[in-house]
Amino acid sequence: MKYIYIAAPYTKPDPVENTHKVIHVANHLIQMGFIPIIPHLSMLWHAITPRPYEFWLRYDLALLVRCDALLRISGESPGADNEVKEAIAMKKHVFYSLQEVVLWQQKHDLYRQLY
Repeated sequence: MKYIYIAAPYTKPDPVENTHKVIHVANHLIQMGFIPIIPHLSMLWHAITPRPYEFWLRYDLALLVRCDALLRISGESPGADNEVKEAIAMKKHVFYSLQEVVLWQQKHDLYRQLY
């Protein structure tokens, strides 16, 4: 199973609203057979044990290293934009829609059938 990191706005306009949106995207990825990595879920951890912003950036990049790909959800986010740059530097697949992920999955399924 492939792990897909979801990079999306967190603070703007609202962390709870953005986390809600990302969870719905993650549910689609689960239904497609992927393991979504949702950095937004650290919101509860941060509420209980706050840490500096830089800690969360390092934590999220450590998660990204373990993933096969990144899905960038639209919206203004310097953090998510940086995660895209890091994913590209790590030579990971970067997608900007669920449709792109579907096409990637179909390509890999076809490759597995042929070989």
